[in-house]
Amino acid sequence: MATDERIKFHRKQRDITQKYLGMSIDFDEKNADVRIAQYESGKRTPKEDILNKIAKVFDVSPKALDVPDIDSYEGIMHTLFTLEDLYGLQINNIDGEICLTLDKTKGHTYLSMFEMLNAWYKESSKLKFDEITKDEYDYWRYNYPRIEEERTKAKLDTVRAERAALNT
Repeated sequence: MATDERIKFHRKQRDITQKYLGMSIDFDEKNADVRIAQYESGKRTPKEDILNKIAKVFDVSPKALDVPDIDSYEGIMHTLFTLEDLYGLQINNIDGEICLTLDKTKGHTYLSMFEMLNAWYKESSKLKFDEITKDEYDYWRYNYPRIEEERTKAKLDTVRAERAALNT
């Protein structure tokens, strides 16, 4: 999620208007909503001082509004928090192990995420049990989702061919 989307997400979560947010960070009343609309549409990017003021209004870290740096632990955490907001990723403790799980109440989002994570789990398991090499696993990861789409198409083609053979 980009900065523009994060600002809009947090503003809507707090049920405040663009005008209110703009005025809260000292923009003039006549253009406060326009300035925030520009930030939320991505037409303008708030400078660091403005982003800090917006974060203060939302009572969040400025990092929660910025695109996270996944090369840092803090950035990874904010990425996970965004995944929680958008896709229902949850943190749980199962038998003393910290685990990431999916929220089943998220409907279509849950099913989509489940399918993707399940495909990853299957490939990871193949590597773990020496059914594929690390190079094959990496090839799958770095060509995802194309490889999965090709496999699905191949399965469908097989099923269609089998049905056609039965009908003749």
